[in-house]
Amino acid sequence: MNIRRLVLDVDKAVSRPSILEIAKAIEESEGVKGVNVTVTEIDIETVGMEVTIEGENLDYDGLVTAIDSTGAVVHSVDELVSGPKIVERVGRKR
Repeated sequence: MNIRRLVLDVDKAVSRPSILEIAKAIEESEGVKGVNVTVTEIDIETVGMEVTIEGENLDYDGLVTAIDSTGAVVHSVDELVSGPKIVERVGRKR
């Protein structure tokens, strides 16, 4: 499957690793063309982040391993885009 975008819910300790270390580990992974790390919440011990990764034929397991190697943890996959074209999400009207 040609994974082109992943949006991951990732947590790290407040002190380490830095966001730069996480982004660097992701960027060095196979197929990655861009990464965006956004802090979504901070509490006394942890920092919650939304990590968006785009590229070609992204290796999910390799990305999780790269993130884990920094000391951060992937909690969930919040978005996955695959196929020959990136399809943007269209909000549903109620």
